[in-house]
Amino acid sequence: MAVRPVLSVPVRPPVRAKCSSVTTTQATSRAATGIRLTGLTKSFRSPAGPVPAVRGIDVHIAPGETVALLGPNGAGKSTTIDMLLGLLPPDSGTVQLFGMTPRQAIAAGAIGAMLQVGGVIADLNVRELLTMMAGLYPNPMAVDDVIELTRIGDLATRKTTKLSGGQTQRLRFALGLISNPDLLVLDEPTVAMDVEVRRQFWTTMREYAARGKTIVFATHYLEEADAYADRIILLSNGRVVADGAATEIKARVGLRTIRATLPAADLVALAALPGVTNADTRGDSVILNCSDSDVALRALLGAYAEARDIEVSGAGLEEAFLQLTADDNEDGK
Repeated sequence: MAVRPVLSVPVRPPVRAKCSSVTTTQATSRAATGIRLTGLTKSFRSPAGPVPAVRGIDVHIAPGETVALLGPNGAGKSTTIDMLLGLLPPDSGTVQLFGMTPRQAIAAGAIGAMLQVGGVIADLNVRELLTMMAGLYPNPMAVDDVIELTRIGDLATRKTTKLSGGQTQRLRFALGLISNPDLLVLDEPTVAMDVEVRRQFWTTMREYAARGKTIVFATHYLEEADAYADRIILLSNGRVVADGAATEIKARVGLRTIRATLPAADLVALAALPGVTNADTRGDSVILNCSDSDVALRALLGAYAEARDIEVSGAGLEEAFLQLTADDNEDGK
């Protein structure tokens, strides 16, 4: 018969009442500092020499912000996250989390993480694993609260080896929350989740952020960043190329699109209109990408009075993402 090891739960010594106000003041001061990445660089060795992954990142994230970290493959997102969590030492620069080093913040239970790699312990059910992990932290969330918040009550008695990929992701999310962290770091958190579970996940994230918690997540799903992040940090070639609200980043591109119903349109003539950079069709609809939508719209109506159902929209996050990262590559940065 297999015998499970007995878990030794760390016990914190009692704190005298006269120190409580000092402790609270220190905790408040730490939280007020937020997250600071200063002059962060990291390179990796290769047969051809050092390969820079992060080339001088300076970022300050205030407590309570939900920040999306975006960038193409190789932009330095995962490396930045690894340094943020203390999994990789930077070549230069510093990481400060609420006034602490990553190691200190982890020991204090101030950081929770859900990474792309790593498994879960086998031979335990979901509740047992959460209970075991809760015993490792000084101020964990109640296991029942985590199960309710992450909506995994249906999995609580199931062995971890019997979970699907999406169910394992949900469990890993719960494990990231169990320490009751001030900062939650998520690297591609919704991979393997179906549409319904993904929607539930982001509902949970909103609820957790509403408690004043700081969330940093990296994702390839740009619509998630657009919909749920207070702020987007866009990386390319290991540098920050844009930092701000999604609306600000989209406005930086300056591109607008005109859509109109115009049967049997002449694409060559439409593309030659002032302010138009490209023309395309979808059935009876025309799509004009514009460098100056005001000029293009006046030219369109002057040349095609029969145009109807006209819509003018700004650039989406995908267009901004592609142009800003392409510009960075063209500049050789």
